[in-house]
Amino acid sequence: MTVTVSGAVVVPTAREVDLSMFGIDPWWLVIAKALLIFAFLVLTTLVLILVERKIMAWMQMRVGPDRVGPKGLLQTVADGIKLGLKEGITPSGVDKPLYLLAPVIATAPALMAFAVIPFGPVVSVFGERTPLQLTDLPVAVLYILAVTSIGVYGIVLAGWASGSTYPLLGGLRSTAQVISYEIAMGLCFAAVFLLAGTMSTSGIVAEQTGIWYALLLLPAFLIYCVSMVGETNRAPFDLPEAEGELVGGFHTEYSSLRFAMFMLAEYVNMITVSALATTLFLGGWRAPWPLSIWDGANSGWWPLLWFVVKIWLVLFVFVWLRATLPRLRYDQFMALGWKVLIPIAVVWVMIVAVIVLLADEGRLPATASLVIAGLVVSAISLGYLGYRWRRTAEPRGDPDTGTPEAEGRHDPLAGGFPVPPLPGRQHESVQAVKQEESNV
Repeated sequence: MTVTVSGAVVVPTAREVDLSMFGIDPWWLVIAKALLIFAFLVLTTLVLILVERKIMAWMQMRVGPDRVGPKGLLQTVADGIKLGLKEGITPSGVDKPLYLLAPVIATAPALMAFAVIPFGPVVSVFGERTPLQLTDLPVAVLYILAVTSIGVYGIVLAGWASGSTYPLLGGLRSTAQVISYEIAMGLCFAAVFLLAGTMSTSGIVAEQTGIWYALLLLPAFLIYCVSMVGETNRAPFDLPEAEGELVGGFHTEYSSLRFAMFMLAEYVNMITVSALATTLFLGGWRAPWPLSIWDGANSGWWPLLWFVVKIWLVLFVFVWLRATLPRLRYDQFMALGWKVLIPIAVVWVMIVAVIVLLADEGRLPATASLVIAGLVVSAISLGYLGYRWRRTAEPRGDPDTGTPEAEGRHDPLAGGFPVPPLPGRQHESVQAVKQEESNV
């Protein structure tokens, strides 16, 4: 929507979204919606854990769970029972109130974020016309960002309250991850807001009737896909709980149901960011082409099926990444966020703002311009990533002897932080001692 000021200047304003269908449901319908959303998240988590183990076993040519139940289908239930029957140990020296509260803080925001996710259009439930969405807000996406940001306090407090070194380091890493990757994620959302003209989740879905924003805002979609993996502490970005250097990370001192709550929070957050990706970039509950040709595809209860299928496709990518990619080094992870994703996201938001403004003034075709600009920015960004990767992967020669670095000297602070020498390398002091011995 545009407003003419002084008969000459055209100023783009936010589009008006009809939210009159929200906030008028009877109390029993509100409770039913909330319970169904909770049940959907818990059941999806149970199924996802089993599916993840099966898919990873298939990708890595392993057997996977096959003992409990027919073909291992009850393995998740057995895991839950085992965690419930384990002894809940509280180590001495912990800050007990925060230690017990941390799993709750990590889990509750993950469940609350789904309150504004649209599952489908307006349907009839026992004679009541209601949207398949608990509620909606004019700033619904900002609400999701705010609520999910609170969840990291659970991880931070768990690491600090445990009174142990490794959990504390895991909590600090999680803080740095959230700060780094929520900036890039927020900039991706800004591109969506500029194009849709609204922050309402139902309004954003309505604006994707013709073409999905994953095609119009390709760089933002790709950056969001990377950011959501970093936000949820999933491989290859699971650095707050990296077993190789932190034993178990922030939840090292947790056991039994408290540990299970952290796992529930992780998987529910995966479902939440997948649903958000579906809502903002993949058309929400709208049917994909060519199913959208059918008139009834986007009415009734069918959209609920398309929405769930899209969520599972995004969840499959999470599992795929965990099964195939090794964990990044922490400095690589931070460099990716600050030196690559954030600058590209800032540039893309500026490009989208210019294109939207020129399109509102009738100077550019919005769709074609966004698609072309998105392809160009994505190609340049991927080329830059490839250049950085090749530059860091190339062996550096010894400036004195001309031999490769693997055979030459090793500077433990060459990367800005102390690291032990790799096989075949020696510290400079060791080489100096050997040189003196050979001279004698």
